[in-house]
Amino acid sequence: MPTVDIDRDSAHELAERELSKPIYPRTSLTQRFTDWLDELLFRIAEKASTLPGGWFTIAVLVLVLAVAAVFAVRIARRTMRTNRGGDHTLFGAAELSAAQHRATAEQFAAQGDWTPAIRHRLRAVARQLEETGVLDPVPGRTSYELARAAGASIPALSGESLSAATAFNDVAFGSRAGTASAYRVIADLDEHLGNRRDTPALGSPAAPDDTWAAVP
Repeated sequence: MPTVDIDRDSAHELAERELSKPIYPRTSLTQRFTDWLDELLFRIAEKASTLPGGWFTIAVLVLVLAVAAVFAVRIARRTMRTNRGGDHTLFGAAELSAAQHRATAEQFAAQGDWTPAIRHRLRAVARQLEETGVLDPVPGRTSYELARAAGASIPALSGESLSAATAFNDVAFGSRAGTASAYRVIADLDEHLGNRRDTPALGSPAAPDDTWAAVP
């Protein structure tokens, strides 16, 4: 009989084609998954022998893909967490002082353009807290993070801080139109912080009175 000359790949394909005929019993889902995994490993091993570096190259590629997947998952989780809470970052690329944000907010408010006025007024509050040392500057701080940190440092203004953060989030990215009342909430908070800064702290020692003569 003549010999049959067939390579390994062709034999593998012929065997799969033969076993797929209806006369053979169907394998279970688990068995099909195991066969698929065996096939995948077989293909990987076959390709590894042709790549420069062999298995070392594949190991490096797998490691790079794993690191990329971890970073992608972390970024996705952070994005989902931020979006789920409806919380938005306070600052963009521009670096302005509290006074500059406040002046910009007042200009928009004078024109009745409440949405940018609200944004800049809360940014003025955040910058003011950072400039006076009440809060440490934190890149990417969100409005609710600001409210929680300000409330922890100044408990008397915790309620106002939370209301101001809510007003800011309502207009963030144009989801809602700003209103005069919402702007007033943030402006009041800003003014209260200003009054607190200008008023001596309770319990601070009084300044010495130079009108009293020294006792000999």
